[in-house]
Amino acid sequence: MAASSLACTWLVAACMSIACGNDQPRPTIDPSSSSRLLHSSSSSSKRLSKLGASKRRVSPKCRAVLGQAMDIAAKPAKEIATKRRVVVTGMGVETSVGNDPDVFYNNLLEGVSGISEIEGFDCAQYPTRIAGEIKTFSTDGWVSPKLSKRMDKFMLYVITAGKKALANGGITDEVMKELDKARCGVLIGSGMGGMQVFSDAVEALKISYKKMNPFCVPFATTNMGSAMLGMDLGWMGPNYSISTACATSNYCILSAANHIIRGEADVMLCGGSDACIIPIGLGGFVACRALSQRNSDPAKASRPWDSNRDGFVMGEGAGVLILEELEHAKKRGANIYAEFLGGSFTCDAYHMTEPHPKGAGVILCIEKALAQSGVSREQVNYINAHGTSTPAGDLKEYQALIRCFGQNLELKVNSTKSMIGHLLGGAGAVEAVATVQAIRTGWVHPNLNLENPDEGVDMNVLVGQKKERLDIKVAMSNSFGFGGHNSAILFSPYK
Repeated sequence: MAASSLACTWLVAACMSIACGNDQPRPTIDPSSSSRLLHSSSSSSKRLSKLGASKRRVSPKCRAVLGQAMDIAAKPAKEIATKRRVVVTGMGVETSVGNDPDVFYNNLLEGVSGISEIEGFDCAQYPTRIAGEIKTFSTDGWVSPKLSKRMDKFMLYVITAGKKALANGGITDEVMKELDKARCGVLIGSGMGGMQVFSDAVEALKISYKKMNPFCVPFATTNMGSAMLGMDLGWMGPNYSISTACATSNYCILSAANHIIRGEADVMLCGGSDACIIPIGLGGFVACRALSQRNSDPAKASRPWDSNRDGFVMGEGAGVLILEELEHAKKRGANIYAEFLGGSFTCDAYHMTEPHPKGAGVILCIEKALAQSGVSREQVNYINAHGTSTPAGDLKEYQALIRCFGQNLELKVNSTKSMIGHLLGGAGAVEAVATVQAIRTGWVHPNLNLENPDEGVDMNVLVGQKKERLDIKVAMSNSFGFGGHNSAILFSPYK
């Protein structure tokens, strides 16, 4: 508080000095005393007392400036400037049911499952042999052949989905030339990073360190997807990644929006990516005893809120959104898909993998997200839930949602993971795309395989096994991760 008060005093003194000219002697401040002043509340208090006790006469001009300066110092920054609105102007995806936002969502609406037997490696000895694996993926036209061979697949998903989002958002080469690249950023995270690159390096090390790929360290880090995409585009604004397990994407999306709101950027590519359907990834989750073993019927394996579920199904891929400041988007004639309203993060502070038994962290996250976005509970009528198809997680989330929104008779809840599995760090971004598409189309996709709902679950709230019409007022998308990380973000139709 002392440092804050001193800063206000300096502001007032400076304003008086500039505005009053020769009306008053200019105050002098010894630069060498600044550190002492910032750390000594008693010293600051004495100086402020002397200033207040001064008998100097203040001219009307000085008095006016003094009043203005004190008004500014007393107001929070958000009250001084109008809040910058953030809109969604582009989307890109790489998933097991489509690599185009419209194809992807049409398949979701039709209940097409992307879960099948794993073909990327021999997993005959594993108890789980199914996943939401991307069968056809090409980097042609998006990534150079040399880099395509060297990069981990999670990075390739970042770059292709990111560039597809730019194309979807109408950012052509001509538009790109007009962008202020210092105000364009990339914030695309990953929960697991370059697992294949790292795994290959470990195998090479068994022979000799001389056999290790020189790219094994940089291409294994979670930030390198954002970095390489930023280099490709020449975007010099905020560029980093966040890794909060399966909540990664939502953390990145909300943080990207905040850069725009604070005036640090005008355009942000944001989202998440993971590519863990490899031996070490599958083996790790098998060891956690978290995966479904419904190998004989893969399309039926992921079944959120169904009493016959036996674990989640791994998926892979990426989702990327273009978030853009509203006036910037309007100026370039962008197609606005939806408005981003805000969101929140919390931590359960309870257990490494298990949800809080009372859903305390999730409820707090939802309440904070609503408050931060200026949205009432009654306005939220669609939720794309985390819904992983795990016995404990599904019910705890459902109970938290009912506690927060149970009085809303229009509420509809579904889980995209019922069709594409759990994309880990990429899940939230792909589900954000699904949420925006629901707003655009007026249709919400089904909860595939919801045949025998858990006891106490209201089927008037959960979407059934067929798509449903819904005029969405405000939509929420939830993502939760190992470590107790909770996130909720909100979108609405742009008006």
